[in-house]
Amino acid sequence: MVLAQQDGTPEQQPAQEEAPDQAEVTPAEVTPAEIAPGYATDEDLRQAAQDLFDVILPAAPPTDEVHAAQRDLGAMLFFDPRMSSSGLFSCQSCHNVGMGGVDALPTSVGHGWQKGPRNAPTVYNALFNGAQFWDGRAADLAEQAMGPVQAAVEMNNTPDQVVTTLESMKEYLDAFGEAFPDEAEPVSFANFATAIAEFEETLVTPGAGFDRWLTGDDAAMSDEQKRGLALFMDSGCAGCHNGVNFGGHDYYPFGVVERPGAEVLPEGDRGRFAVTETASDDYVFRAAPLRNVAITAPYFHSGAVWSLPEAVDIMANAQLGTELAEADIGAIVAFLHSLTGEQPRVEHPVLPARTEATPLPNPFDDIMEQSR
Repeated sequence: MVLAQQDGTPEQQPAQEEAPDQAEVTPAEVTPAEIAPGYATDEDLRQAAQDLFDVILPAAPPTDEVHAAQRDLGAMLFFDPRMSSSGLFSCQSCHNVGMGGVDALPTSVGHGWQKGPRNAPTVYNALFNGAQFWDGRAADLAEQAMGPVQAAVEMNNTPDQVVTTLESMKEYLDAFGEAFPDEAEPVSFANFATAIAEFEETLVTPGAGFDRWLTGDDAAMSDEQKRGLALFMDSGCAGCHNGVNFGGHDYYPFGVVERPGAEVLPEGDRGRFAVTETASDDYVFRAAPLRNVAITAPYFHSGAVWSLPEAVDIMANAQLGTELAEADIGAIVAFLHSLTGEQPRVEHPVLPARTEATPLPNPFDDIMEQSR
């Protein structure tokens, strides 16, 4: 046995005699195959993952001054509550960029303190989704940005009122002119949505442990997370949750094997059927992207489940018909934590001051009307 003396040099101690029938036992090194059965080496597991998933890269810098101006304008519009008729709600209200891009509520609160119909998806990495909203009714971020503004249960505004509000403030007039210099009338509802989309494209979360591991850093994921990744792929989760965003691009019925209870899957919310009116789309929803899922509770379009292990268990039963062991659920949850990336640091912009021409907010009239 070797000990260190006070001066740091090793001090040799007399060796203890071993019993003749005993030998020193060295713990066996855990092999990749024991961590993730079916994958002989870390590289085998990585290759299988590379066939299904992609890494998130940092947001690309603006290509020119116009592009930069659109992003800056989009940030102002994203945070401005005057885009709602009440003057209370902005994009940030439901997609808080300081809280994982969500509002951490089962369903959002909107105009007149109405309860929204669905859980607000994260705005982080939304540009990687094949379509927007749980039912995919918006093709891209710009189209999505137009929806909540006009929804009576959300911001309860109109395109004309938005334009009137923007045109009442010189700073916005100048900002739209810089962002859309080739247009005779740059202040428009379409350009409003385009600018917000340009800003939202910067809200990406690179640098997740999984991404670092996928590109060669073996130490970026723990053994438990690697085991969870193997289970995630082999049990069928990756059949729907794949690609750069681990979902967000295809549609599947919720309850392939067994529908969950009405609390998780409300009977009145028939998903994509409301968009297509096609029987095969009944209770069909876009597969939720799983990036940053560990920090975006509650889960499902109903927002009914706050526990990530419970959500994994529900999905295994409803979608795969599989009863996962508690240890396996724990491993998958550990893996899902590796999908949490670097959160974007967003500075709240200084917004233009209202003028006498700016429409007045209307936060109470509808509430008073409802209370009569």
